[in-house]
Amino acid sequence: MSEAVEASAAEAGWPGADMDHIYQISETCRFITSQGYKKVALQFPDELLVDSIAVSAAVEQEANVKTYVLGDTSYGSCCVDEVTAEHVGAECIVHYGRSCLSPAARLPVMYVFGRSPIDVQRCATAFRELFPDSESHVVVLHDVTYSHAIDDLRCLLSDSYPHIVFSALKDHTLGQGEVHRPLTGGDKADCMGDTVIHKFGRHFCLKDGKTVENYSMFYIGHEGLTLTNFMMTWNRCAFSSFDPGTSTARAESVSINKALMKRYYAIEQVKDASVVGILVGTLGVASYLTIIEQLKECIHKAGKKSYLFAMGKLNVPKLANFLEIDVYVLVACPENSLLDCSEFHRPVVTPFEMEVACNKHREWSGEYITDFRDLLPGGSSHVHFPKPDASATEEDVTDVSLITGALRSSRLNSSSELPKVSSPSSSLVVRNQTLTVANTNTAASFLAGRSWQGLEPKLGETPVVKAMEGRRGIAIAYEEEGADGRERPS
Repeated sequence: MSEAVEASAAEAGWPGADMDHIYQISETCRFITSQGYKKVALQFPDELLVDSIAVSAAVEQEANVKTYVLGDTSYGSCCVDEVTAEHVGAECIVHYGRSCLSPAARLPVMYVFGRSPIDVQRCATAFRELFPDSESHVVVLHDVTYSHAIDDLRCLLSDSYPHIVFSALKDHTLGQGEVHRPLTGGDKADCMGDTVIHKFGRHFCLKDGKTVENYSMFYIGHEGLTLTNFMMTWNRCAFSSFDPGTSTARAESVSINKALMKRYYAIEQVKDASVVGILVGTLGVASYLTIIEQLKECIHKAGKKSYLFAMGKLNVPKLANFLEIDVYVLVACPENSLLDCSEFHRPVVTPFEMEVACNKHREWSGEYITDFRDLLPGGSSHVHFPKPDASATEEDVTDVSLITGALRSSRLNSSSELPKVSSPSSSLVVRNQTLTVANTNTAASFLAGRSWQGLEPKLGETPVVKAMEGRRGIAIAYEEEGADGRERPS
């Protein structure tokens, strides 16, 4: 590799290391040739795109394959971009950089996390300062880019702390796509107990008779979405962290409780909503289509209407175009589900929060679920939707809104079938035997009440006229205008 390429790796946070070692060129080529792949997609995050050409050339030369570089993903770069890879007919994907480890659905995937620098001795010292009691029960979690150093840290701490537990990255994750990863020493979990926890592509084993709540959490990595995801999921555990970039450690604050209260406030907003927008935030995580269908059914049974949106990366102007939507639910990977919606005009919630609001059998207990696969049938936290009285078409449920203080009435639909799209002329239907009228097209009625409804073609209403020559030039000085901005006489 050239010196320029090695310098670019240093700028990305991997200084002083050989490119072949960092990007695991040899291991990647062995994986490709052993499976006989001929078309390979190489997915890079934005900060590593500068090295993509050199890595692609090295893989093509050594493995004799055709490679395609994937960048600027439509959703989070931590997820595997299977859709773009399938557009070029790739047979497998090599994902570089940090990852949320969400399972792929269709294509085989190889993860190359890289080896971010870390002072293991300083990390061990920080751990001892945070946990002076050698009998402490602690689970060590880490960002994927530091998995190469976990074995060294284990050697430094295991003798002094008999109850320490190190999490490991799973060799295979759920889904149809095979996941391959070069093994490191940190991939060996301490499986001495009888309780195994599988979460977010990681697993760790607890001692006999212990639960997660009996342990403190020590996280190695930068402050970000991964740490937030862990803290929201295990919100009853005390968290501490070590930042290898600054070699500093700290005990995380209790602000996570405030975050949970904000999420609960969003759940109350969902209960008040009548129109829900389902945002597609991933096209690569396994079972994302299944959770979308489950959300549609759940929303329909709760007496609400839903609309599906696929718009790539979300921003405030995009969602502001749909004022008839009362609340959005985002289907994404666990790390990208916790969207800060303070700037959005409408709240954006997770599938778990939507189920808490719509399914009375799922109660708010402080438990928080960011992985939507746990909500599916067969998942660890799946809860069946209650069946209303079969003798009635709809069951009215009344409660009090904790936001407005007013009574709100929701209808539990006994029919599990989603409403079919009808012709525009049939906008009114009979709601029940009392012949009360319900409007089945909320969006259409909302549009009809708006003062501006967008540009309309008005076919056949606009008279046909001859085309006329318009102005020429730029807006600051058209050719027909003088220096004072007035139009010259013809």
